[in-house]
Amino acid sequence: MRPLPAALLGLAASLALLVPSLARAEPTEITVRVIGKDSKFVGSSIGGARVIVRDAQTGEILAQGVTKGSTGDTKRIMQPEEAGPRAVRSTDDAAKFVATLDLDEPRLIEVEAYGPLAQPQAAHRVTSTQWVVPGRNVSGGDGWVLKLPGYVVDMLAPPAHVKLPPDTTKVDVRANVALMCGCPITPGGLWDADKLEVKALVKRDGEALTPVDLKFAGEASQFAGSVQVFGAGLYDVTVYAYNPANGNTGIDRTTFIVGEK
Repeated sequence: MRPLPAALLGLAASLALLVPSLARAEPTEITVRVIGKDSKFVGSSIGGARVIVRDAQTGEILAQGVTKGSTGDTKRIMQPEEAGPRAVRSTDDAAKFVATLDLDEPRLIEVEAYGPLAQPQAAHRVTSTQWVVPGRNVSGGDGWVLKLPGYVVDMLAPPAHVKLPPDTTKVDVRANVALMCGCPITPGGLWDADKLEVKALVKRDGEALTPVDLKFAGEASQFAGSVQVFGAGLYDVTVYAYNPANGNTGIDRTTFIVGEK
């Protein structure tokens, strides 16, 4: 029998060293949920949140996808603080992204979430890191939960860049304001419209005008008011929603143009 070439012997030796290493790799499950600040899980009804799982030390992307499922059980999620930090808020149908990683050693993992994807003007990015050990799943309880701050503020009127006649004296402003899960805001409701500050910050040709209060407009999540017009120019309107109880804030923006006489 002819002896094996040296190159093949070297390859065989390398494979012999590699196989035990691969054998040590263990499937490790990570369940990621994204929850809105003071609200529910970011699920399919609002486009979900994009999740990227990385090695925090090398930047290697290990898995990625989108949270899918419902916003969860309102009573369970919004339970009082005295329920304690061990209380599980998620149900089986609550929105999540599940990744299974083949790990052969402990790795510092970073999870990034960006959303809600159906409302890009309101989307935020949040990240979190923790050590993950091979075969030790991060799926118990609620799994790995990232908290997404903000409100979904969506300008309904005026439409962007609309051109108005010179004799315009006021412009109606209307915005839809919801939680990051898409949940509605109503007077006296679980998310109370009466406790939310909604204002329009207005500039005319770059000069700030008096802010305008927007009040609940009779439909869930909708707030409205009127901007006084002071002649021709480009008007820039930024609407913000702010909760003084926890600092949660969201904005959207539009412009309108009033023509010369």
